[in-house]
Amino acid sequence: MNSAIRKFPLSVQHVFAMFGSTVLVPFLTGLDPGSALIASGVGTLIFHLITRGKVPTYLGSSFAFIAPLTLFVTKHHSPAEAAAGLISVAVVYAILSLLVASIGFAKIRKAIPPVVVGPVVSIIGLALANTAVTQMAAKQWDVAIVSLGAAILSSLVGFKQMRLIPLLIGIFVGYVYAWIRGLVHFGVVEKAPVIALPHFTMPHFAWAAILSMAPIALVTMVEDLGHMFVLNEIIGRDVTKDPGFSPILIGNGIATFVSSLLGGPAQTTYAENLGVLAITKQYSSRIIQGGAVIAIILGLFGKVGALIHSIPVPVMGGISILLFGMIAAMGIRHLVEEKVDLGNMKNLIVVAVIFIIGIGLPNNGIALATLAGILVYWLVPDFSSKQQ
Repeated sequence: MNSAIRKFPLSVQHVFAMFGSTVLVPFLTGLDPGSALIASGVGTLIFHLITRGKVPTYLGSSFAFIAPLTLFVTKHHSPAEAAAGLISVAVVYAILSLLVASIGFAKIRKAIPPVVVGPVVSIIGLALANTAVTQMAAKQWDVAIVSLGAAILSSLVGFKQMRLIPLLIGIFVGYVYAWIRGLVHFGVVEKAPVIALPHFTMPHFAWAAILSMAPIALVTMVEDLGHMFVLNEIIGRDVTKDPGFSPILIGNGIATFVSSLLGGPAQTTYAENLGVLAITKQYSSRIIQGGAVIAIILGLFGKVGALIHSIPVPVMGGISILLFGMIAAMGIRHLVEEKVDLGNMKNLIVVAVIFIIGIGLPNNGIALATLAGILVYWLVPDFSSKQQ
């Protein structure tokens, strides 16, 4: 019991980290935010069950499917067709999982050298920089700076227990400061329902929805792989070997399948929560599973979720600067630890291509940058090393 009490604040941090992005997708697409929260919690628990608790990551709403979901939910007013499209995504994940299992991930992994892995890890954080700074922190810089400063001080000079929950402390301090500034509005809490059940959806299969969503699974699979590279760097072991990348894919697919029936969006591993792991150095899957349970409760109790939703955007902007920056730093650390020679022109070109494509493309840039980096590495001859 005492262990559960000690882990509760750590689980809450993961909820705060994923909350904004997880509810933003349904807001943009016309789905129900409460259903998305419940789906993320249930999907995360399913993922952990399939991966045997060996992959400490959280699953939340995927941004890659915003366009087709908006088309079928908002414009065509057909959540049932959207659900069918998401089920097709789950089927593609299952097929890819079987393919990876038959080929052997070790062969796939050899095709992705450290000079590609490092920058891919970095752009996962850097690609979110615009969201953290322009869309969040810049709305009220003083609030963002207070939140960020409190989190940094807690992680560096705070007591032992404070260093475990620096993000929670940063959010609390920023929230209080924002309230003093008159930026916190409780109207959303008053309007929220006490109990909110998920929007259960029976799929209606339509080729248009299937063809618009199923191919995107190939993109999110590459993003999942990038996230696993980040996770490997953080926890110091290779989750693509144990439990393996195939269970990771099938876990993500089944989570998306269940989410579609609950009225939620596609599910994907979250970089935001990887940032929490990097900062707190608490890698227990139990902590993330606790966060999943909290997310389900928040989805069911509308007023509690609305209270979290009342946190001003710049507060989370300040926290996100630290979260996303830590992920970017992990990629640089990988290049250093693997002793990648950036004096070699070909290596430098691979890194350059990955950085610019990954950061420059607003949608699916990570996947395309990864593929571009691999192609440049394997197809472009290295004449510079012969000339030296």
